Amino acid sequence: MGSVIKVNEEDFKSKIVQQYTDIIGEKLGGKVLAFSDEWFAAAENLIKPKAPIRDATRFVYSGAWYDGWETRRHNTAECDWVVFKMGVSSAALIGCEIDTAFFNGNHAPEISVEAANLNADAEDFDNVNWTEIIPRVECGPNQKQFFVRDKITDETYTHVKLKMYPDGGIARFRLYGKVKPILPTDLSTILDTASAVQGGVCTSFSDQHFGSADNILLPGRGVDMSDGWETKRSRTPGHVDWVIVKLGHKTNIKKLTVDTAHFRGNFPQAIRIEGIDYKDVASEPTVDDPNWETLVGESKTGPDAEHDYNVSLNKGFTHVKLVVIPDGGVKRLRCWGTVVV
Repeated sequence: MGSVIKVNEEDFKSKIVQQYTDIIGEKLGGKVLAFSDEWFAAAENLIKPKAPIRDATRFVYSGAWYDGWETRRHNTAECDWVVFKMGVSSAALIGCEIDTAFFNGNHAPEISVEAANLNADAEDFDNVNWTEIIPRVECGPNQKQFFVRDKITDETYTHVKLKMYPDGGIARFRLYGKVKPILPTDLSTILDTASAVQGGVCTSFSDQHFGSADNILLPGRGVDMSDGWETKRSRTPGHVDWVIVKLGHKTNIKKLTVDTAHFRGNFPQAIRIEGIDYKDVASEPTVDDPNWETLVGESKTGPDAEHDYNVSLNKGFTHVKLVVIPDGGVKRLRCWGTVVV
């Protein structure tokens, strides 16, 4: 299994969040399949995209209301547990975030994480051959903790089991990994290689004040502005915002789509898109790398619409950079092309 280390939030964000994908998140299609108990608060809250909240005045039939997963006291079994199905075809796993926000005195004392590669959604999860990914580690009250494996392996999984010992509450659970997409046998097939489902990752950005930059890689067109990328209003002449996306595969790009769905009064006035074939696998391109090439020149956008831009360059790119001028909100970025092998 290798060793697991505890890291701080800053390191986790730079080395894990911006290099890998939260493969069980609800916004990517992850879902809860089974659980041992959810008497006080539902297990599905663990993978909600928004930060947990607290209303100490709110009570429900089972007791005090909590925005997380909380089980009954006095569990006679070793642990309570939840089984998740990933929102991607499969992934290799690197690390997790456990958030016990607002659980203080009723938090989970310890957790562990296991994973399995299943062909279908099993019903008897007790008889699954689970592999330990994160060994039993301590959880503190009302805090985030971050655990990272010393290395990512080639072993991929489809399902995950979160255990908490012996019972209690957890607000949010994030599990990061490298997506292993299913490639078509016909390599002339046009794919959206920026999609998180294909392994696309947002590696850096200028600002994400109102909405997370990695939202632009999600499937579908979302439900409202909260699941897009939106920057704060700029006041400086010449200002632009930007996001860099590492494509799931090196791609001969044929078309790019910028979707401003739900952004009706705060869409960018214009966009520009650049591409790069980045050779250094140990690092990521910076925003001012001199090797960026223009794929789409400065082009006006409009509210609540998909904007398609054809690309005439016949070559492979590993990354794209979306520049919004001067600021604003984008729902999705699609990068349509063929995989370069």
